[in-house]
Amino acid sequence: MIPDTVNEAPNPRRWRALAVCLTAGFLAMLDVSVINVALPSIQTSLAAGPAQLQLIVAGYTLALALVVVPAGHLGDMHGRRAVFIIGVIGFGAVSLLVGLATNDSWLVVFRVLQGAFAGVLNPQTTGLIQQMFKGHERGKAFGVMGAMIGVATALGPVVGGFIISVAGNAEGWRWVFFVNVPIVIVVAVLASRLLPSSVSAGAATRLDIAGIGLVGLAAVCVMTPFVLSGAESGPIVGAWRWWLIGVGVAVLVGFVAWERRYQDRYGAAVLDPALMRNVGFRFGVLVGMAYFTGFTSIFLVVTIVLQRGLGYSPLMAGLVGASFAVGSGVASPIAGRMVTQLGRLWVVGGLSLMLVGLVATDLVLHWAPERDLMWALIVTLFVTGLGSGSVVSPNQALTLASVPPRIGGVAGGALQVFQQAGSSIGMAVVLSGFFANLGSLGPRGSGAKSLYVSMAVIAVAWCIAVVDLRRRRNQADVLV
Repeated sequence: MIPDTVNEAPNPRRWRALAVCLTAGFLAMLDVSVINVALPSIQTSLAAGPAQLQLIVAGYTLALALVVVPAGHLGDMHGRRAVFIIGVIGFGAVSLLVGLATNDSWLVVFRVLQGAFAGVLNPQTTGLIQQMFKGHERGKAFGVMGAMIGVATALGPVVGGFIISVAGNAEGWRWVFFVNVPIVIVVAVLASRLLPSSVSAGAATRLDIAGIGLVGLAAVCVMTPFVLSGAESGPIVGAWRWWLIGVGVAVLVGFVAWERRYQDRYGAAVLDPALMRNVGFRFGVLVGMAYFTGFTSIFLVVTIVLQRGLGYSPLMAGLVGASFAVGSGVASPIAGRMVTQLGRLWVVGGLSLMLVGLVATDLVLHWAPERDLMWALIVTLFVTGLGSGSVVSPNQALTLASVPPRIGGVAGGALQVFQQAGSSIGMAVVLSGFFANLGSLGPRGSGAKSLYVSMAVIAVAWCIAVVDLRRRRNQADVLV
């Protein structure tokens, strides 16, 4: 449970500042999933091959994960407002370049840059929440942030499908990215006026270049085998890619040793060793990684089943998945308030509700008559969304509860690295399983079987959360 350590009257300026941050974060998260429904349009327009299409998707996620920790460190050092504005302007400029790409190779390059700028702006939001809010107000702020993550991820296919249906199949994918530009211009102007400019007290002033390089290399090595695993067309690179995981683990060991030495000597490690000694942070990272491993692929599988199995348009398939976003949007603000009272117990309840929704979705895919399938999925995905909304924001708040605001950006970036790694692993495993069983089981049967992976990983997250719940009964992690 998170005690309300500071009683502060609500400050409208802080909430307006948070709205600015979350608008940019919404666009960054939306572009993770919006690309999925745009791929057929891109393939037609640019004659892109399967390998290029996968790199267009994976390059964004990989670059985001690569950048978030050093970007969080830079925000802690030099002020989060300045780094946030740089990220927003860069994201908007590269979104324009993505939409103007003349061939698939340039599109891959611009998507990587777009993901990198998304990685620059994202950790500033968690750091600013740590900086601007305390106690009960911080829980509410993370509740709103959790709603943004769930809604943006689930609404991506809906937004993309709608834009393409309006702008046309041939060139509609370009407008998926063009619409970012006017929004980020407004966000950049408002951010310069509303976000606090001060650097957190006690923030390091020395840049750990070697540490940044090591953590980036480790992220690339661990995530690359999963993001390049392929689907129907097979992997982009050979089986040797799995050796990269071992290389990544070795790099991580070296990174930890370097960070301890650098912190002892200069007090300015990119990832403060004290952060990983924080038990509440470690449990939160494990819950978050397991949860995102099982969560991200749910609506993608359902969307593929509806499009390939029943001939739904991208827009209609996305609208079915939108019920997940509605459920998440309803639950997240409530969860943000309740986490200060119930703590990890609320997360356990949310994960339990997610498992109920996933089991129900699996049964619907197996047994529901085709005429009732759409409405049954809307109900089960809404229940799953309620569970999801009860997990993301409370886990964010609990994970960062005892993290000092001076390293709030780094902590938020580290949490995002593990979450993105979980997403990549989950997507690769679930999609490869889906396409492996497609010929023998058909779209519905293969989709239902693929959800077993999501159920298993969410169950792992539930077990970790229960262990942390028992620990917290004996030792509270205070929200600072």
